[in-house]
Amino acid sequence: MATKDLKLPELESGEHAEFYFFPFMSSVMERLRTMGRQRTFETYASALKSFTAFRRNRDLFISDMDSELMLLYEAYLQKRGLTKNSTSFYMRILRAVYNRAVEKELTVQRYPFRHVYTGVAKSVKRAISLDQIKRIKELDLSERRSMEFSRDMFIFSFCTRGMSFIDMAFLEKSNLRNGVLSYCRRKTGQRLSIRWESCMEEIVGRYDMRRSTFLLPIIKHADSNPRLQYLNAMCLVNRHLKQIGAMAGLHLPLTMYVARHSWATAARNKNIPISVISEGMGHDSEKTTSIYLASLESSVIDEANNVILREL
Repeated sequence: MATKDLKLPELESGEHAEFYFFPFMSSVMERLRTMGRQRTFETYASALKSFTAFRRNRDLFISDMDSELMLLYEAYLQKRGLTKNSTSFYMRILRAVYNRAVEKELTVQRYPFRHVYTGVAKSVKRAISLDQIKRIKELDLSERRSMEFSRDMFIFSFCTRGMSFIDMAFLEKSNLRNGVLSYCRRKTGQRLSIRWESCMEEIVGRYDMRRSTFLLPIIKHADSNPRLQYLNAMCLVNRHLKQIGAMAGLHLPLTMYVARHSWATAARNKNIPISVISEGMGHDSEKTTSIYLASLESSVIDEANNVILREL
């Protein structure tokens, strides 16, 4: 976000822009981008955009941030229909920036976030049953190619143990060798290997990717920004999935993330050990048994996945 578009308080003699919140947060974001932390940069940009809208584009001194202001911001977010976890998400980002300013001695610590919620509440159930997965898989979308593509990406994610959309987008053909799909999770850097199954092959085979190094038709244009293509595709897919969910008679919004939750739930319902589920999903920082258990052999996880996929 360009700070020149923001209305800054008048500077008093000898004061610098670093004492104002918007340009300081922009400088933190720029450092994130320089470090290659694009995903974190984007979340910070989203938080700054929201806080700027709340402030009606009027900047403020970092030292003027107090608990009353944050309570007003929390109320502003709630009135716009954000969930408790979403408001907490923005608060935690702003708090991290504020604490950075305290470390740089741009203000004294006034604990402006002490009265707002910054925790993580238990999420509403986002998993669906295997029968519902099958219902989605069997929908006839042949006359609606864009929606069929969105459905295929959802099923591919489920078949690959809840692979995230960003990992799917950047899969290359070279990741598939000798019947094994291997890739590194972009979120954690953990390397995962998945036995290639017929349901995965069926989806990939529907799309002509002969002129691309990518496995799936998410990033299609070599001369365009790949991350922007991924983000645009993700928005389109999630929008279509909500329509597909309604067509399948679901009572919750269908998104790509539902595939991940659903695989974990299906595995648990098959009495697959939590340690296998955690390893299979590539959990790293999550509070699961994969934190302290030794890595399991891929064959154990592949067999767990095969038990689930046989029901499709």
